[in-house]
Amino acid sequence: QVQLVESGGGLVQAGGSLRLSCVASRGILSTYTTGWFRQAPGKEREFVASISWQGVNTNYADSVKGRFTISRDNAKNTVFLQMNSLKPEDTAIYSCAARKFGTSSQDSGLYSYWGQGSQVTVSS
Repeated sequence: QVQLVESGGGLVQAGGSLRLSCVASRGILSTYTTGWFRQAPGKEREFVASISWQGVNTNYADSVKGRFTISRDNAKNTVFLQMNSLKPEDTAIYSCAARKFGTSSQDSGLYSYWGQGSQVTVSS
């Protein structure tokens, strides 16, 4: 099992950048495929990006391609989401999720472990 903790959220102006971190406070994250999902007020949770446990395969939602980059540092037991060129529509609570040895997937139902979320607010 892993216990996930997100950090790095905050308030930023449109066009700015933030880097979110997802740390496994318990467990070894290197054996888990990890994804980032977000949920804005009044909207359903949506997929943002995912990275395979080997770090070889990545997937992105069309809305963030070219602006967001997911990466992992297994030595630090951490997965990152670098967010550049942020837009007001990126405002949401961002949560990381993990699935043991699974393939990189956009399906939130396949992920077994979830963090508590980190608020990202982009002002216009």
